[in-house]
Amino acid sequence: MAESGTGGVSSPRTPLKSILTEKAREIPHDVDGTTVKAQTLEELHSLQRKRSAPNTPLQGVPTAFSNLSEDERQRQQLQSISASLASGTRGTGPKVVRGDPGGGKSQVVAHVAHHHVEAPVISVSDSSLKFTHVLYNLSPGELYEQALKYEKGSFLTSTGALATLSGAKTGRSPRDKRVVVDDITQDELWWGKGSPNIEMDEHTFMVNRERAVDYLNSLEKVFVNDQFLNWDPKNRIKVRIVSCRAYHSLFMHNMCIRPTLEELENFGTPDFTIYNAGQFPCNRYTHYMTSSTSIDINLNRKEMVILGTQYAGEMKKGLFSLMHYLMPKRQILSLHSGCNMGKDGDVALFFGLSGTGKTTLSTDHNRLLIGDDEHCWSDDGVSNIEGGCYAKCIDLSKEKEADIWNAIKFGTVLENVVFDEHTREVDYTDKSVTENTRAAYPIEFIPNAKIPCVGPHPKNVILLACDAFGVLPPVSKLSLAQTMYHFISGYTALVAGTVDGIKEPTATFSACFGAAFLMLHPTKYANMLAEKMQKHGATGWLVNTGWCGGSYGSGNRIKLPYTRKIIDSIHSGSLLNATYEKTEVFGLEIPNKIEGVPSEILRPENAWTDKEAYKNTLLKLAGLFKKNFESFTEYKIGEDNKLTEEIRAAGPIF
Repeated sequence: MAESGTGGVSSPRTPLKSILTEKAREIPHDVDGTTVKAQTLEELHSLQRKRSAPNTPLQGVPTAFSNLSEDERQRQQLQSISASLASGTRGTGPKVVRGDPGGGKSQVVAHVAHHHVEAPVISVSDSSLKFTHVLYNLSPGELYEQALKYEKGSFLTSTGALATLSGAKTGRSPRDKRVVVDDITQDELWWGKGSPNIEMDEHTFMVNRERAVDYLNSLEKVFVNDQFLNWDPKNRIKVRIVSCRAYHSLFMHNMCIRPTLEELENFGTPDFTIYNAGQFPCNRYTHYMTSSTSIDINLNRKEMVILGTQYAGEMKKGLFSLMHYLMPKRQILSLHSGCNMGKDGDVALFFGLSGTGKTTLSTDHNRLLIGDDEHCWSDDGVSNIEGGCYAKCIDLSKEKEADIWNAIKFGTVLENVVFDEHTREVDYTDKSVTENTRAAYPIEFIPNAKIPCVGPHPKNVILLACDAFGVLPPVSKLSLAQTMYHFISGYTALVAGTVDGIKEPTATFSACFGAAFLMLHPTKYANMLAEKMQKHGATGWLVNTGWCGGSYGSGNRIKLPYTRKIIDSIHSGSLLNATYEKTEVFGLEIPNKIEGVPSEILRPENAWTDKEAYKNTLLKLAGLFKKNFESFTEYKIGEDNKLTEEIRAAGPIF
């Protein structure tokens, strides 16, 4: 017997009972569910994911792919992708495998000949022995995983958006854009003075294409997006984008129209293909190359090649240039504009360069947004070309742009923004990387977006100008000829703070409010616009969102609430019933009264205290308009120059 600590005698210890494992099931315990049906961790992880099943009805007559098995459909998709990646000299595409490298069982397709290729097949090479893994139409979640794991400079922000870097280039490179000239494009396209189209020959394009395809085929994996352009189902264009970055794939996933699973299964051969090898430079010794960057379009081959720039906007605007060529051939007008629709079905088009307020004024909570940037006007009405929005982020705030602010969430790509390294909160005022910070997101992220993005024929065509000279009226009603003149001119003014080195107002002109993307001569687009406006009874308006009472530095910026009142009166139709009088020099018709807008600012000279300074500034701006338009007067449509003369006569007279 042992003594206790108090001097007493302790009682004997009771031995522990044996645990009977064979009766463990009799022990009561909490059970929330059955044991998982997995024998390994890999099997358990596989249970997290399931394959999507088609959940939308097939439209129209069943296609040739409808009766194929899933394996056969995937095999044919891979054959199509292999054909897209075919070399111009080897004549065959690479061996392609669907799925991430090391991601389990994949389906393999051997070399497939490209439909364009006529060159003889040469001997086997190392590149023909390897497999290229194809990451096909990945979801945003899958692309996030790829970007965060493999692409340096990719981060998750506090709102769930993916922050990325576009490399050395943070904007488009218009001087490096080339278009192949051939027997057809030589006569059809706009070449020469003022044109954005710089020519290259077929051979040089093929050299750059070979360089891009070889680079893509050398990679362990490539991203492939099969998507659509144009919400008008009768004039939809099938596009394929082959790229090497998850950032580019997610960007195009957002910006193009996303196909349903059924549409994807029956996609077939694309109408146009982009080869984005932007991480690899072009060969500076190649003819027509002026830098290590080259963006090349071949309309005959229906292909675009990108070398030496990772800026995603090159893909978006390259496809827009394509639409500027294809749509007019179908008597459809392609437009660089915003578009919204009222509750009664009244549609308005908004044209304007940077700083004019196009995005702000076309985004109206009382109206449905059809699109913010690119549209088509056909015999059936208007349609958005894109499936997303590409918004500027510099100085973005929730108070000024609530819709854009709220759209920056999971699925959105944020380009070149700066964020707190700990909280991941974005500082939209920081220009450390670039002033051209951007957000790309699906259009359905905007609450009042109209899905599908189509509408009836426009009632109003609104041309926006930020006139820093302060001599254009806040609003003018335009004749058809004046609409064509100001549409071709595409005027706004740069002020200090917009571009480095600007000290005083500087006029800038961009034909059709998007000269960098035009394929045909501006007069052709203007003529189509006038014909459609006349046929469908649309009215043209010139709205100045700039200065009044003096130029920049002495006058005042027209208040946004006043501009909104003007736009509201255009939408309602009340401005058509106003009394108008004509201005001197520009011959613009201006209303005498608009509810909620001070009458003294409606006529510019009344707001200027120095009348002589007003007259001199007016004549100065008129001279700039006239000088700019001289580059368009030599172009003739038809047998005579009647249309060009009619448009020129609608300009300023002094």
